[in-house]
Amino acid sequence: MMPSFGRRRTWTSLLVGLALFFILSRLRNLRYGGPDTFAFGAPAPSGSAHDKGPGYRHPPSRWTSLKLHYQVPSMRQFPKGQPLALPKVQKSFGSESASDRDVRLRRQAAVKKTFLRCWDSYRANAWLSDELAPVTGGKRDLFGGWGATLVDSLDTLWIMGLRSEFDEAVTAAANISFETTSLHEISVFETNIRYLGGFLAAYDLSGDKRLLQKAKEVGDMLYIAFDTPNRMPVARWNPHTASRGQYQTAQDSVLLAEIGSFSLEFIRLSLLTGDPKWFDAVQRIMEEFEKQQQTTQLPGMWPVVVNARTQAFNKHSDYTLGAMADSMYEYLPKTHALVGGLLPMYRDMYEAAMDTAIRYNLFRPMVPDEKDILMSGMVSTTTESGKIVATLRPEAQHLSCFIGGMFALGGKLIDNQTHVDKGEKLADGCVWAYQASPLGIMPEVFRMVPCKSADNCPWNEEEWMKAIVKTAGQNTEKLDVARAEALIAQKRLPRGFTNVQDTRYILRPEAIESVFILYRITGRPDLLESAWAMFEAIDLNTRTELANSAMGDVMVTDGKPSLSDSMESFWLGETLKYFYLVFSEPDVIDLDEYVFNTEAHPFKRLLPSS
Repeated sequence: MMPSFGRRRTWTSLLVGLALFFILSRLRNLRYGGPDTFAFGAPAPSGSAHDKGPGYRHPPSRWTSLKLHYQVPSMRQFPKGQPLALPKVQKSFGSESASDRDVRLRRQAAVKKTFLRCWDSYRANAWLSDELAPVTGGKRDLFGGWGATLVDSLDTLWIMGLRSEFDEAVTAAANISFETTSLHEISVFETNIRYLGGFLAAYDLSGDKRLLQKAKEVGDMLYIAFDTPNRMPVARWNPHTASRGQYQTAQDSVLLAEIGSFSLEFIRLSLLTGDPKWFDAVQRIMEEFEKQQQTTQLPGMWPVVVNARTQAFNKHSDYTLGAMADSMYEYLPKTHALVGGLLPMYRDMYEAAMDTAIRYNLFRPMVPDEKDILMSGMVSTTTESGKIVATLRPEAQHLSCFIGGMFALGGKLIDNQTHVDKGEKLADGCVWAYQASPLGIMPEVFRMVPCKSADNCPWNEEEWMKAIVKTAGQNTEKLDVARAEALIAQKRLPRGFTNVQDTRYILRPEAIESVFILYRITGRPDLLESAWAMFEAIDLNTRTELANSAMGDVMVTDGKPSLSDSMESFWLGETLKYFYLVFSEPDVIDLDEYVFNTEAHPFKRLLPSS
């Protein structure tokens, strides 16, 4: 997928390079590789720790023995005091009829069956590798080679009541060594959300101390990436050079999500271990973001690209809630919930950012049924006559579908009904896009026509066709009907779409994530029906003989869509977990007790004493 970077490209080469990284990273396609391994100066052993017997236990991580070059002079401490009683998030659900319960449980069982089918295939064909190749049955190590699918799935196994599978997986995970990897570079962000998040959540659910130990091992490793002169992390990090004690410097060009998405995992790890170093590490970052929040070209939001080396978080001109920035914003209200309101800066930063996003990034698209829905696009800023001018690029992304859940959850947590209402319309927008697409599955990236008025938006066929032709590069006031019809047929455009830049579906969770959160908040029964239609369409079209695979083109109108032989760990760790939870009883991972990280790993919230 190629995310949009706005109309003005005074820094094109920088963004193209960063786009490629992020497309291959947060958009779940990061392909590192290299022959190197590291073991603190020693050659990597011929047999990995994965091959040890079930009784094998690693000694304490040697990452803790590395001498830091840049010691923290004064360690920040988590604030003392009782957590606040934040507003209730979940709706109080009443009694359920026998027929509704039967339908819900049958749907839940179908999701669980799909999960088990994929899990069994992973176990048989790619055990302890990062991913199963679901068409060919091969295996891939793209996220450190530390069993990403296994670790990402631990809490899903627990939630689904698969205790024997969970116990086997924990025993295997306990023997993973984070002291060796065949990759020459890792994403600190991805390692944080998948591995640290996976271990923490599984510990919070099960209480198995082996999982907390593994979380600490990952945390100790990641902490070394923060050993820079200004304590900003090295986002794309070489653990081999770090293990040899080489000096490190944070990078000049870092994506917003890469540097701003540590607060949930790091703070939870500090709370569980009593060691403040991770809390200190993340607070240093977030305090800088707080200082600069109102100094950017779109005050309240931060640009897609920031400079970690100079700590300049306010210079560039593209702003989005979607790809490359997403989890930075998502973590603000969620951290507020995690810490029970004891760090008010997170609430304040969230509210200020969303006030700006509502004004500039959200738009109502013109759709044939005139439904009142919202999408979120990219905004680019320019300076004209000394004033900042913001221009919207109305490009919707599947990844951005998490925004509906974020707004609804954040709105409940800070008692802001406007945010809840915006969240509903955003989630409804993604449901609409699923329903409008030929296979019932939303594509990765597409464009729409923004309404001139958010209050009244009648469908205009001529306006839609003009936008299709203009998007294709023919800028004319007079409608070329023949050209428009040819483009509609060629690009297989549903009414309302003006272009589909990326036709893939890569087993993404963001749409069902928002549907799940909105259902728990509102109790709307139509959301259950939407969730089931989404699951049926996805399972039908992505199923292979072994598991489920990412698709190359969801816009096909005849024949079977092509499969790309990819099943990233978030299929089991996020997508199927959210499908399962939407059909679960409301007290299973109650949103008033847990908060999810961006990889769908639930952490226990700090709650006031009863």
